[in-house]
Amino acid sequence: MAISIAIDAHGGDHGASVTVPAAISALASNSDLSIILVGQENVLKAELSANNASLSDRLSIHHASQIVGMDESPALALRGKKDSSMRVAINLVKENSASACVSAGNTGALMATARFVLKTLPGIKRPAIVTAIPTMHGYVHLLDLGANVDSPAEVLQQFGIMGSILVQALGKNENPKVGLLNIGHEDVKGNETVKAAGELLKNSPINYIGFVEGDDIFTSDIDVIACDGFVGNVSLKTMEGLAQMITSTMKEEFNRSILTKLAGLLAMPVIKALRSRLDNRRYNGAALLGLKGIVIKSHGSADIYAYTQAINEAYREVQHQVTEKIQAVLASTDFSTQAE
Repeated sequence: MAISIAIDAHGGDHGASVTVPAAISALASNSDLSIILVGQENVLKAELSANNASLSDRLSIHHASQIVGMDESPALALRGKKDSSMRVAINLVKENSASACVSAGNTGALMATARFVLKTLPGIKRPAIVTAIPTMHGYVHLLDLGANVDSPAEVLQQFGIMGSILVQALGKNENPKVGLLNIGHEDVKGNETVKAAGELLKNSPINYIGFVEGDDIFTSDIDVIACDGFVGNVSLKTMEGLAQMITSTMKEEFNRSILTKLAGLLAMPVIKALRSRLDNRRYNGAALLGLKGIVIKSHGSADIYAYTQAINEAYREVQHQVTEKIQAVLASTDFSTQAE
């Protein structure tokens, strides 16, 4: 099946200087992929020329005159930037002119716009942001990462279900293990919201294994961890900072003396492998789950490699019909009964 992805070409810290070459790279890797670059036509044509690329039946431009700033108010972007590259790219998904949208732009504006334009799937109260995080056993999908800073029990239940379906749909595990992030494993631990969500998840059509703690994110073989957006976002940023500290500290220590530099040369294969495993660029591309369409959020500071990974994530989710599979499971899940 042919897959078309709309790219918010001006989103992110680097804009077209990253999104355009990343689009070219993604096209080279996926023969059935076509990309629509959404943004200011003159800027995008100049960037294509700088990359020795040209328009074709697989690479086109859809003009949009406005740009949403990285620090812009989501409400202002939604009301006043109806011809922004972000809004137009999402509109293309709504109109079925594109199978998915990718943006590295303002997270708040992207979520607000996507939710307004695409709407949520029937039964879903709030969309969630989810991404894969490297662990000792591969990776775990964590959600929500910041779309909802305060989530009631039923919403946390929906996060767990949607995360489970995502992992299943992508063919990563037929019966993924799902946990709920808490301050302890025991049923009596946590606030009332988390404890209520745990009871709801026990009666959900997924492989729910109970509460998990922060260290379980990296050490257990769990596939999905649900939490509210406040906790998820703090956890994610802590992980990113820790990874940077580890790599920076190792570099500093190996450069202390001639002997440590020699030791560094001998350990270089291990160092490179460690950097690769901790490189968050490999996992770039967070899905906005729960919408009537696929929208992928790239990290704002993504380079060409990282942004290409976000495009590839959108490609995989379309290919595996993630939205349709989530909708099918939700249709058979009676949230109102379980919440009583």
